[in-house]
Amino acid sequence: MTTTEPTGAWPQPGPYGTNEHGAAPYSEQGAGHHPEQTGGEPRYLSPPAAALRHKPEAPAPAKPGRDRYFDLLRALALFRVVLYHLMGWAWLPLAFPSMGVMFALAGNLMGRSLKRPAPQVIRGRMRRLLPPMWLLGAIGVTGMIAQGWGPDADGHPGWWWTHLLFWIVPLSDPPYASDLPGIHGFLDGSWAGNVAEPLWYLRAYLWYVLLSPVILRYLRKVPWTTILAPLVLSAIMTLGSFDIPERIDSAVTDFSTFGACWVLGMAHQQGVLSRVPRYIVPAVTPFILGVGLWWAMRNDFGGENELDGIPLAQALWSFGAVLLLLHFSPSWSEWPPKLRRWDRLITLLNSRAVTVYLWHNVCILAAATMWDQLWGVGSLGESVPWLLDSPWPVLAFTWTLIGLCVLSFGWVEDVAAKRSPRLWPDGRPVKAKR
Repeated sequence: MTTTEPTGAWPQPGPYGTNEHGAAPYSEQGAGHHPEQTGGEPRYLSPPAAALRHKPEAPAPAKPGRDRYFDLLRALALFRVVLYHLMGWAWLPLAFPSMGVMFALAGNLMGRSLKRPAPQVIRGRMRRLLPPMWLLGAIGVTGMIAQGWGPDADGHPGWWWTHLLFWIVPLSDPPYASDLPGIHGFLDGSWAGNVAEPLWYLRAYLWYVLLSPVILRYLRKVPWTTILAPLVLSAIMTLGSFDIPERIDSAVTDFSTFGACWVLGMAHQQGVLSRVPRYIVPAVTPFILGVGLWWAMRNDFGGENELDGIPLAQALWSFGAVLLLLHFSPSWSEWPPKLRRWDRLITLLNSRAVTVYLWHNVCILAAATMWDQLWGVGSLGESVPWLLDSPWPVLAFTWTLIGLCVLSFGWVEDVAAKRSPRLWPDGRPVKAKR
């Protein structure tokens, strides 16, 4: 499987990008000097009595709250992923590098979580990540087998059974059927590839999670060396000539392409970026973006290649864009007035980010396949060909199908996070049962 952004997040449930607002410290008054008139002479309270009488109540510590700026970035990233995989516009990854943003936000969360013991954090991340994938695999693999896929598909039955384990723990790309009959009128024969292709993101995410304790250790010792190391690795992988197995090559390429974004997210949470003078990032970022764009142009970007197919250009462009987004991060604890109307939609997308990302590819294929059937309905093809040719109704249909997937499969994210299952978690308060 290639390392390109799938024609098909992030990704991840839970309180991403939260801010901790500790209670403001207060100083407790010591012995009181509060005279009370007793026979015309002041009477001083004893120190314990004065402290009890005038000790202010400690304010309740503020609960960690969601960083709504990060929620907005994640929602935009998911919408852009769906739009790009339907429209195929080459400029969209330049306008907003969704995958780099999603990895950076996940890295920020991981850096915050590693205040707890690393094994506990890794176990928790895997618990949240894998059950939605298992449900996808249970449905997808069952459908592939029902349509004739099996151990003899690639001529190596032993390897087929072994590789199925990657549908359980995606340390490498899981196998899938490359050519199936499909479901006439609903899905064509490429549906299995569309089911499996988004799993590259989970594979890369899992490796980042496993390596994060080591990354954090070096980030604290040599921050900028650690941040830039994946970019150096990406350059080596691009410019060097290595004869390594495809599975290892794809894993290393993904790690080097988006690793700097993950580490940037951790560095932001650790306060590394806040120690950089404010003028440095705006001054350096255009140069990084320029080098990335230059390398993309040298490799026929916009012609035969998209940014996803040029790993070094993708790495540089995503790194520069994420660096700017984190540098200007306003850390909203509440929505600005103009964005409040989008609160429920953004909350829903963040609550079901993994479900949306895993199923959106199949939803695009199904929406396009069913929409094409309208050409055979009466005289629609002759009367409104412009409508049947337009991708915008397909986009709306795709999001309708994604909504159905959220209703049908999204509850698994709640179960994985040990929460009560919810069908449509858009932030509305749950009514108490009588």
